[in-house]
Amino acid sequence: MTSNFRCGLISAAMLLIHANAAEAHIVAARLGDFYTGALHPLTDVQDIVLWIAMGVLAGSLGSTKGRWLILVFPLGLLAGSALGHRFGVASTGLADAAMMLALGLMLAAAARIPTSLLCPLAFGLAVIRGAANGVDLGPETDRLLFATGLVCMGYVVMTLTMALTLAFRSTAPDGSASWRTIAIRALGGWIAAIGLMMAGLVLAS
Repeated sequence: MTSNFRCGLISAAMLLIHANAAEAHIVAARLGDFYTGALHPLTDVQDIVLWIAMGVLAGSLGSTKGRWLILVFPLGLLAGSALGHRFGVASTGLADAAMMLALGLMLAAAARIPTSLLCPLAFGLAVIRGAANGVDLGPETDRLLFATGLVCMGYVVMTLTMALTLAFRSTAPDGSASWRTIAIRALGGWIAAIGLMMAGLVLAS
């Protein structure tokens, strides 16, 4: 077992300990809303697929274009959380499916999207998902802490996904960059298929 893996286990254990202690202490209980906001997207398949798809798309376009999403995406989540709290939000199932289909098709086609289109696309997606994440919050929830946790998780997921995609796309010593591009395009095809299936389910329900 490597030292990094042991550190990861210790960090995970500490996170669980703090989450449990939040129920017993007033201060920790309020910090628990931060953890709830950070972990809530991981319980929704729409967030998981859409966030990863957006990060992979940004990473596939290169660091010059993708780096803007490190700022734009969290800001969109914050704006969406605020708008959802103020105005409420209807079901976003069809919008999520459409975004998933669009992102998947762009990845599959290896579309070279300009920054002027990528940033509004990421911001719009983040606003929709930010609003959807806060729709079921109870009155006892500290919405500021919840939104802060959500924004932090958005920053982490977007940064890591883009970084991993950039590293994956980098030319290997054996010249295997071409199959990596094909793998990313194939992933886009799967994402588009999931979006199409979700759209069908939403329209049929």
